[in-house]
Amino acid sequence: MIHDHSMDQVVDRVCRHWEARGRAEAARKEQPHQAPLAFTITLAREAGVLGTSAAREVGKRLGWQVYDHELLERIAQEMGLRTNLLESVDERRQSWLRESAEAFMELPLVSESAYVQHLLGTVLALAAHGECVIVGRGAAQILPPATTLRVRLVAPLKDRIDTLSRQRSLSRQQAAREVEHIDRDRVDFVQRHFLKDPTDPRNYDLLLNTSRFPIGECADLIIEALRRLQARTPHAGRVLSSP
Repeated sequence: MIHDHSMDQVVDRVCRHWEARGRAEAARKEQPHQAPLAFTITLAREAGVLGTSAAREVGKRLGWQVYDHELLERIAQEMGLRTNLLESVDERRQSWLRESAEAFMELPLVSESAYVQHLLGTVLALAAHGECVIVGRGAAQILPPATTLRVRLVAPLKDRIDTLSRQRSLSRQQAAREVEHIDRDRVDFVQRHFLKDPTDPRNYDLLLNTSRFPIGECADLIIEALRRLQARTPHAGRVLSSP
């Protein structure tokens, strides 16, 4: 759990990120060539897998902003933050953002929740900016594959129970129930609102077992996959070199 003062600092940093992206887009307008596509990494994960840690490692190496579920929900629920985010989207991508949101709203179950509508608009606006890592909240099922590297982190159930037990000081029995509950809620959220199965490997570009690859190696593989994806995509932006 992030304390309010810590979250405020994160929000300030995020707003500076949006402003910097807006200035970069404004500079590109003056160039005669077509602007590079803005790429995004989405990171889905099973309960008990260190998804946010992996996302932060990738974000640190790329210099990209990381949006975990807590920050996404804060932005989605606070109108001032959402307004700032939407206004900072380059005007050339505004039509894409509106078309994408409208396409989802045509699905009967998406429109049932005001929160989901706010979340959808938030995730789409972040993707319009690009150069960010979005953890969970169905982002892999929302964003277009053409400009999104969709990653899912998994691990054997025993390892996930052990991890959650250590993280939350739970007995293994309690942790096992919590893993089952979290997994079920995450699947239900995406299926109910976006009519897709978040456990289907065909919805992802990269599936990594964190019991086989530690966080640092997961970050290596994710960044390499992004480089390869961008290399074969016309007008794609360049990935920064790892430090």
